[in-house]
Amino acid sequence: MRAVTTTQTHTEPPPPHDPSTPPASPTDERPLPWPSLWDRAFTLYFTARAVSLVGDAMMPVATALAVGPLYGISGVGLVLGIWTGTFVLLVLFGGVFADRFGARRMMVGADLVRVLTQGVLAAAFFAGTPPLWLLVTMAALAGAAVAMFLPGVNGMVPLVASEPQRANATLKVADALAHLIGPALAGVLITLTGAGSVYAIDAGTFALSALCLALIRLSPTRTAAGTAKEPDSPDSRGRSLRRDLRQGWQEFRSRTWMWAVILIWMFYGVLLFGPQVPLSSALIGDRLGPNAYGLAVSFLGVGTVLGGLLALRLRPARPLAAGAVAVALFTALPLCVALDAGLPLLLAGHALGGVSVAFWSVMWATSVQTHTPPAVLNRVSAYELAGSVSGIALGQILAGPALALASPQRLLLISAGACLLGAVALIATPAIRTLGRAPTADPGKPGAPTGS
Repeated sequence: MRAVTTTQTHTEPPPPHDPSTPPASPTDERPLPWPSLWDRAFTLYFTARAVSLVGDAMMPVATALAVGPLYGISGVGLVLGIWTGTFVLLVLFGGVFADRFGARRMMVGADLVRVLTQGVLAAAFFAGTPPLWLLVTMAALAGAAVAMFLPGVNGMVPLVASEPQRANATLKVADALAHLIGPALAGVLITLTGAGSVYAIDAGTFALSALCLALIRLSPTRTAAGTAKEPDSPDSRGRSLRRDLRQGWQEFRSRTWMWAVILIWMFYGVLLFGPQVPLSSALIGDRLGPNAYGLAVSFLGVGTVLGGLLALRLRPARPLAAGAVAVALFTALPLCVALDAGLPLLLAGHALGGVSVAFWSVMWATSVQTHTPPAVLNRVSAYELAGSVSGIALGQILAGPALALASPQRLLLISAGACLLGAVALIATPAIRTLGRAPTADPGKPGAPTGS
């Protein structure tokens, strides 16, 4: 069991009094150190996320380089789009189930399903050329599993860490390192051994993730700031599925800053994030070779490491306003690909994009976790995921057909313009710009999440 407190008692004897120093007032407050982050629960959770993130980071490159030569840009877009579309259709139910049965249970089950899907694809690639229907079917099953997994990610952080921003930034650094290692490893493995080995490694990462999550033991309740309850047994309390979905929607809708961000992110998904992998992989791969694309995505990981470390150090009073400024820097990524930049500039653009998206991600995740009541956090997370990812699914599916209207370079120039426009919209929206840091984001200070 894990006991968490947000204050510490100093038991050391006081230092000798210095006559030259005036006596302290009885009301003086000494700053308390940050509570420990690396206890057993967070260490297991971090390991589970880190190892599966490495496998996940390999997948976009593996899909682009393995499916692309077989079925072209349209095939890559279809496989990624089906994965994402299935996720969008089912993620709201994943949020309900995570609140009812516990995020950890749902995450373990989802990991086991993905062991199966990635194992089947590994066997298919080892055996020869997998048919498109098999790729699409496994993508749909994997997307359904992720829909059951991801809503609990936000909900688990307050359960395993007493200070959300530090935990989110640390996890973002792990995500970044995964994107540094995974894509380059995927490119090398596909060149040397084929796609089957990449999918087999991915299946192994999900197996280890499931094991680590299953070993986590949580306190029945957490009464410190920003905490939630992880039930020991299914607890639906007779609630209907419709009622749970409606309550989650009401909580989501009541937060103007949240739904405004998601509307902008849907716009980003269609014009920026969705087409990015199919278009960038084709342009960079054709011009500089498949290894160059893997290297570029790895530099995206380098930037993400730096962005995560930056988020560990900076604690802006208005997190989303600071994140919105960072988002504007992501424009460099599609712009350098569209302009056929040389390899050094291409890598620099990806690194800057990584810094941007990592810093925003930490500010966003922390805001959601600390401004949402714990009892509905998984459902609210499901709504924000469904909204933001739906645009990505549409953008991935439309990437191939859009080539009939414009060249890949021109489409990526549109992406760059959309990125700048979205950043301006984020900063111009008062509810986003003025949202402050919740009390729970301050180390060592007790407080409760608010529904602002």
